[in-house]
Order: sequence, then C-alpha cells, then structure tokens
Amino acid sequence: MNDRVKAFRRVQKKYKNDPVAFGRELLHFDADENQARVMMDVADYNRITVRSGQGVGKTALMSIIILWFLTCYPYARVVCTAPTRQQLHDVLWSEIEKWRAKSPLLSAILKWTKTYVYMSGYEKRWFAVARTATKPENMQGFHEDNMLFVIDEASGVSEPIMEAVLGTLSGPNNKLLMCGNPTQTRGTFYDSHTRDKSVYQSHHISSRDCPRTNKENIAAMERKYGKHSNFIRVRVDGEFPLQEDDVFIPLSLLEASVQTQFALKRPIRIDIGCDVARFGDDKTVIAYKINENVTIHLKINGQDLMKTADKIIELGVDLIRQYKYTGTIMVRIDDGGVGGGVTDRLRQIKKANQKRFAWMEVLPVQFGRRIKHAYYYDSTTFMLGVIKSMLSTVDEEGNPKAVDLILPNDADLIAQLSTRKYEMTENSKLRVESKDEVKKRIGVSPDEADCVMLLCVPAMARGRNGGESADERGNG
Repeated sequence: MNDRVKAFRRVQKKYKNDPVAFGRELLHFDADENQARVMMDVADYNRITVRSGQGVGKTALMSIIILWFLTCYPYARVVCTAPTRQQLHDVLWSEIEKWRAKSPLLSAILKWTKTYVYMSGYEKRWFAVARTATKPENMQGFHEDNMLFVIDEASGVSEPIMEAVLGTLSGPNNKLLMCGNPTQTRGTFYDSHTRDKSVYQSHHISSRDCPRTNKENIAAMERKYGKHSNFIRVRVDGEFPLQEDDVFIPLSLLEASVQTQFALKRPIRIDIGCDVARFGDDKTVIAYKINENVTIHLKINGQDLMKTADKIIELGVDLIRQYKYTGTIMVRIDDGGVGGGVTDRLRQIKKANQKRFAWMEVLPVQFGRRIKHAYYYDSTTFMLGVIKSMLSTVDEEGNPKAVDLILPNDADLIAQLSTRKYEMTENSKLRVESKDEVKKRIGVSPDEADCVMLLCVPAMARGRNGGESADERGNG
C-alpha cells in the first residue's frame, strides 16, 4: 500500500466525525463559533438549514463541508445548486478550488474541473457536481448511500426544485445543507425555520455577530435605510422580511429578480438611462439594459453635464461594438432640473452628426408629473408600477410568467426600491414618495432606483430610418 493511500485512510478515520478539525488541520480553515456549530451538525444530522446576513462566511463553510464529505465518505456524491450560474460557478465552485489547493493531500486525490470535483480514478462514481437550479430534472437521478445536497441562496430556489431534491434524499446517509439570506416568507427554506423547524437543525447567523463583517459598514447602512427596514432585516440580521403595508415593492420580488439567471437571446434590445444629480451630495447614475438584464454602468458625484453626456455617448458606442448592435438605443434622461442640460447636449451632438449618431434616440422623462391614469397619480408612481409588474412572477390573470426585469445585486439599488412607500390619494389613486420626500425621510437620494425606473419607461423607438415616434405612455 503506497504512502498516499495510507495517508488518505488515516484522514478518513480521523476526520469522519469532525469536519471542524478537518478544515483546521488539512485546509488551515479556522471556523468561527457559528461555522463550527453548523459543521458539527452536518456530521451528526441529515437536514441542516442556515439563514444569515451577508458576509458571514457561508461560501467558505459550504466549500469545506463539500471537501470533507467527498474525502471522508466512500463513493460519496455531492450535488451543489443555486438559483444562478454566477452564484454557483463563479462564487461557490471557485471557493471550493481555493480551499482544495491549500492541501497537498486533497490536491492529489481530488481533481477539480469547472463543473466537477471527483476522486482520482473514480470520476463516474465518487464526485461533486454543480447543477443550476433551473429544472427539477437537474436534481433527479442521483442515488448513493453517501450523498450530500448543498443548496446556496436557498430562499431563491423554486419549490419544484426543492421537491425534487427532497424526493431524492432516501438513503441512510443522505444529507441536505441549505444556506442563504432569508428573502422570502414562503417555500421550503422558510418552512425549515418555522413550521418544519423540528425536522431540521436550524441555525441563524446575524452579520452583527460575525467577527469578519465590517461593523462600520453595517452602521452606515442602518443610518441610510433604517435599523428595522426589511433591507437590514434580511441582509444584516438574517431575519425574514416583515410585511410592510405601505411599501410599494416587496423585498422578496427584488431579491428573486437579483437571483434570476440571465440568458442572452437574439434579437436584443438595448436601453440606456441616466438620472442626473441635482445637488452636491446626489449622484449621477448611468445604467443600461440588455433585454431584461440591468447593469449599473457608472455612479458620478458632481454635475458636469457635458461630461455626463460624453459618458453616455461612450457607453452607447461601446455597447454597439460589443454586441454588434444595429438597432436604435433609447436614451432616457431625467429631464427635471439640471437634467435638461444633458438632454440638450445629446440632441446637439446628434444634430451635428446625424449619420454617426443615428443609433441614439433621446427621450426626456419628468418625475412626479401628473398623468391621466386609472390607478397611478403621477409619472413616478407609473414607472414604479411598471417595475413591479416586470418583477412579478405572475401575470394579471394570476398565471405564472417569467421575470421580465433582472436587477444587479447593488445594495443601494435594492434598498432604495424596497423602502419606497406609497399612499392613496383622495381620488383613490396610488402615489409613491417623491425623490425629495425619500431623501428627507432616509437622508439619501434614491438615485440608483430612479435610474432603473428610467430604463423601464415603456417607449417605442422610431428606428434609424424614421417611423413611429417615442411614446411615453402615461408620462405626460
């Protein structure tokens, strides 16, 4: 028996019941108190669920557990899933490789690829695999005495996926580890911390109690968005959101959008939005949307309108080159106050060179403008209503539909959209807070949110060869 096999068998015997020691002695991973409790429960129990704030070390914890299970159990099979490919492959899978590489023994016996980690010589039988949580069948067909399912961002995984996972766990040493921010008050992950808590070893980790989190950053977010806001409850305290009757867009819709996977399909449509700073501490925010996927491109402090116009032109040219785009790009500008200067500058640039800038159609939009609408009081409320509809997973008849807007995981954006309140007017119409009212209440201007609202204004471009003019549909 060679030395490597002897070392491997000693590791299996020594660490099978102690993943904390496995991580510390083989991978130089010093688990904190919360991580250690979770790790020991994975060794002792079959169903473990962890709700937490952000930055508490969930990804490292899951990575160590995956490597431990693969190493210590013969013919182990580990299935890892998450709502998005980015979360699964770019975050969790790369973290696994980071820790595997710290151990000469694990580097020798476990082989890492972009979708598999397998025991050398047993690729088909002894492995961990990454499967995005998009179809129930992705979770089916796995059967082994020693099997572990790891679900990252579990609150965002749909019930059909969860049901497929639970239906697979039938062996004597079949384990389930669910981790994530508690974004939704329904589903298997929520139930594992509430009505089904007796079935699971349930853990709750607040970012406040974790030694590695930035406490100054937490305090700053509290000052911005309120200690008791749902944004702080979910992302810091690791608590499920409360129902806030006067908040226009529930946090659960926003978090579900962030966790939705984007797949580029042709033909594409490109839109650009710009919320122009009005005061010294406000930000000018430029964002773009490729089909349903939103990207925050730039945040600028200051009011250099000419530079803002130049940045928009540069972005448009770059997107056209990157995507080989031949259509019109609707550039929506907050035209209130100083934003009119950006609108005028862009139109001036296009007029000076019609052929070169034929791709650009400038649409000025005014926030807070009274409109004729059956439900909405003004243009701001209308735009937020459009966003809410795009985020919904059901249509007006209650039938399931795909999310029509995929938001970036930008903390300021999510906080601004999830804390904006509304009221009913005397005419029984909905009216959300104005930008000035939001800034007065929370001390921060909702610049990122307003920029995304601009991106979602329904409009029809004329096209490069003329045709139908822009249609604000409710903004005037």
